[in-house]
Amino acid sequence: MSSGKQFTLHGDVIGPNPLKVAVALEELGLQYDVAKVNIWAGEQKKPEYLKINPNGRVPALVDHSNGDFTIWESDAILLYLVEKYDKEHKLSVADVNEKFKLIQWLFFQSSGQGPYFGQAVWFMKYHQEKIPSAVERYQKEILRVFGVLESVLSKQEWLVGGKVTVADISFITWTDIAIGFVLQGVEGGNVEKEFPAVYKWHQKLVARPVVRKFLDIQAEALNNIPERK
Repeated sequence: MSSGKQFTLHGDVIGPNPLKVAVALEELGLQYDVAKVNIWAGEQKKPEYLKINPNGRVPALVDHSNGDFTIWESDAILLYLVEKYDKEHKLSVADVNEKFKLIQWLFFQSSGQGPYFGQAVWFMKYHQEKIPSAVERYQKEILRVFGVLESVLSKQEWLVGGKVTVADISFITWTDIAIGFVLQGVEGGNVEKEFPAVYKWHQKLVARPVVRKFLDIQAEALNNIPERK
């Protein structure tokens, strides 16, 4: 059912993956409503939401101007938005080779950054049993991912096309969580010192007004979420 605006974004923007989709929507000037999905209450697993996203994760996006076309997986959503609605290439690239480099970085984010960073947070904060070896494994994977990014960003300002694209935006939220929480006190985890190009890149991204707005909303909301027992 149409919300009255062009898009409905399912998933509260306090989550790392819905947040980056909201950033892209606003950067592109697209109108949307948010249909909040309380993941702490398990609403993403309820039958009504599974009709929208059978994977039971957030986000999902419904494009009411395209016959209620529904797409899930955050990086697939980013690709859909720029392919269909970014004709001026504000967050995308025109060159075909560069386009596939952009897709390459989205694949790396979804397969390399997201799972490892997410598992680090899970084992540090939410897993009922404390397993130091699991925490150590995923912290080391975070450092490896940052090493890959550093090797590229030490030679160029942005990941692709010489400008901000959805490739850069896709990394923002998990990078912010890693710097602010996961790597605190970890040997080699001082990102500003050990990965200066990554740190500089991230600081430029979080200084963007749209990004800063959502990160502030996220921080306030997360402070009010009770710890899992």
